[in-house]
Amino acid sequence: MSLVVPLRRAAQRMAPYHPPLEGRVGMLRLDFNENTVGPAPVVMQALASLEPERIASYPEYRAAEERLARFFGVRIENLIVTNGVDDALRLIADGFAEAGESALIVEPTYAMYRFYAELLGARVIALRYDDRMRFPLEDVLRALRRSRPRILFLANPNNPTGGLLGPGQLRKILAAARRTMVVVDEAYADFSGVSVRSWVSRQPNLIVVRTFSKAAGMAGLRIGCLLSNADVVTALRRVHSPYPVNSAALAAVLAVIRNGGPIRRYAREVVAARRELERVLRRLGVPFYPSAANFLLVDFGPRAPELLARLRRRGILLRDRSGDFGRVGWVRITAGPRAHTRTLIGALEELWKPGRS
Repeated sequence: MSLVVPLRRAAQRMAPYHPPLEGRVGMLRLDFNENTVGPAPVVMQALASLEPERIASYPEYRAAEERLARFFGVRIENLIVTNGVDDALRLIADGFAEAGESALIVEPTYAMYRFYAELLGARVIALRYDDRMRFPLEDVLRALRRSRPRILFLANPNNPTGGLLGPGQLRKILAAARRTMVVVDEAYADFSGVSVRSWVSRQPNLIVVRTFSKAAGMAGLRIGCLLSNADVVTALRRVHSPYPVNSAALAAVLAVIRNGGPIRRYAREVVAARRELERVLRRLGVPFYPSAANFLLVDFGPRAPELLARLRRRGILLRDRSGDFGRVGWVRITAGPRAHTRTLIGALEELWKPGRS
């Protein structure tokens, strides 16, 4: 049956985004960069003690915004609570993307940057990492000066490459982006230890987005934050929905930020596990790229599809990223805590024979 009202032309041109496969519960989830343990016990206690009145009422945000602002070291006027990073990205696109004008991305990167820009009818300028997964800084600076895109989306660390831009590179980008909103997605900043969130109050063209889906283990609750200067925040509130985050997510995030210890401990454990995985991959002769996040981009070559299938039969999920590179072989591996990572390592040592074509 045809639609009575057709989709907007921009939406008709888009390919649908495919979220994680079903049937992942109970598997070792090393495929979507989630926390593989779950949230801290205080989160579960907060959810269990949520009062019926809180569930029956529309959410109230002021207390959560004040606590989150203190947690991130900004003022309350610099923050918007969002339904995960995707809601923040959609809000930015709603506010600043313009049909027919440009948005700049560097691929491979998080697919939703292109998705939301194209949904609003923006023309996407896509640069590429080189074959050594180095960020094309000079090309980005040139594109900012010549094309003056309305938005530049940057993941830092980048997903799926794991590469990290340092403060010096980001300062150059902001200086060149005189007519551009620079969005720095810090979804993996808990693992890299690098953040520019303290810059937002003095940078007129900087937006930082953060999430509690990764190190905090709350991907299923969908809560994040958008951080920017007060003028940008005020402008974006005009196009933001009134109740984007539910009461359960607010209660959970307040519980976890009362003491950031569980997030820091999980991040330290995962970084140690990632380094252990790096050592094993070197020994097995499997190429990978340096990462500042909780994952590695690995090249298993033509044997990747068979390896992924055999690991899945053992209950271990990895993410096939061959579509980003035009050939099979590229796989992203999430690092969980060492016990989970060692389960994967044991399987790899059994299934992967170095030198076999």
